[in-house]
Amino acid sequence: MKVEDIKKICVIGAGNMGHQISLSAALAGFKVSCTDISQEMLDKAQAFAGSYLAERVKKGKLNQELADQALANLSFTNSLEQAAGDADYVIEAAVEKIDIKRRLFADLDRITPPHAILATNSSFIVSSKVADATTRPDKVCNMHFFNPALVMKLVEVVQGPHTSAETAQITMELCEKIGKIGVLLKKEIYGFLVNRILAAISKEVYYLVDMGIATPEEIDTAVVNALGHPMGPFRLQDLTGIDLGYYVAMERYQETGNPNDKPSPLMVEKFVKGEWGKKTGKGFYSYE
Repeated sequence: MKVEDIKKICVIGAGNMGHQISLSAALAGFKVSCTDISQEMLDKAQAFAGSYLAERVKKGKLNQELADQALANLSFTNSLEQAAGDADYVIEAAVEKIDIKRRLFADLDRITPPHAILATNSSFIVSSKVADATTRPDKVCNMHFFNPALVMKLVEVVQGPHTSAETAQITMELCEKIGKIGVLLKKEIYGFLVNRILAAISKEVYYLVDMGIATPEEIDTAVVNALGHPMGPFRLQDLTGIDLGYYVAMERYQETGNPNDKPSPLMVEKFVKGEWGKKTGKGFYSYE
């Protein structure tokens, strides 16, 4: 298969990442079917697509013809079979839980055409942990977008030991067609590139708050004004979802058994309270 053979993309998950990946691909001219088990999430994703495109047209960032074409390219369904049955490329953007991903990849292997590439957007779980749930491990890889996917240019493509050179190359070329900048990791490593760097920062800033040395707001102020980051680490956590950070940390702890990999007490507190960031209206900051 060549990248030119990709006509339809299936995106699994209509949450923060999934609906924006879907719209990015639709704007690039691909037929896209976004699927989720939650009809509420699908309805929100569809409403977002309409309002986002209308706003872009209103601001002169997009012409009406391209906006109409993007909407025509995009469909939403809670049927995995309908979304993936004729897909040439699948991007899984479901919750960061390995058992759920393995079940999904087994289902996708059964549903999709034999030529279809199955990619996971996971930010930490390497594709070798799901590839053996399929009969096509050579066509499985990581294709990790960054939040918000409509804005962020970088995509990390990870070529696991099972991933063919053809799959990696097609995925890199697909990044370019969607208007993204791909970086290819030729070996799997936990956290990939960017999140390994962010994890080191996150661990330290949570420690500073847990020890009572500074508040999240003070740390964000310091990082933005001294290090030149566009936003502080706690504001970023609110954007990406504190629940995601909690799940990733717990997944890592369960895998390693290392107490140092446990989520911070502050992160646990936020998770238990349901203060997961912007998506819930409150995290380290209020979004009412």
